[in-house]
Amino acid sequence: MHEMSVAMAVVDQVAEAAARAGDVMAVRSVRLQVGELAGVVPDSLAFCFELACAGTLLEGAELVTVAVPGRARCTPCAHEWAVGMPPRLTCPKCGGTRTELLAGREMQIVDVHWEDGGPTHVPTREPISEER
Repeated sequence: MHEMSVAMAVVDQVAEAAARAGDVMAVRSVRLQVGELAGVVPDSLAFCFELACAGTLLEGAELVTVAVPGRARCTPCAHEWAVGMPPRLTCPKCGGTRTELLAGREMQIVDVHWEDGGPTHVPTREPISEER
């Protein structure tokens, strides 16, 4: 299952970035772009991510995957289309077979939300009437 290796790589990269940032107490969420043609099953990735996070700074972090649809362009006629799954790589306009994939293979960390160890705001409370 290559989703586990993807999940471990994401955890490693986020943990490394957190270490460079210094004073990170916990990672709350990781947003990841996953292309339709990347060969990753989002549910399997989420399961593996949870396992890969165990015992790390990311334990309990939410994985948010953003699907990126596959798109292609025909080299001869410049027509663009959504390739879908399974991918249709023949131009639907002219039938050409020389195509360029424009999107859909992405696997990229887009955003990480973490808590740092900066000063914590402790709310002050008003004394109740019996304490006055």
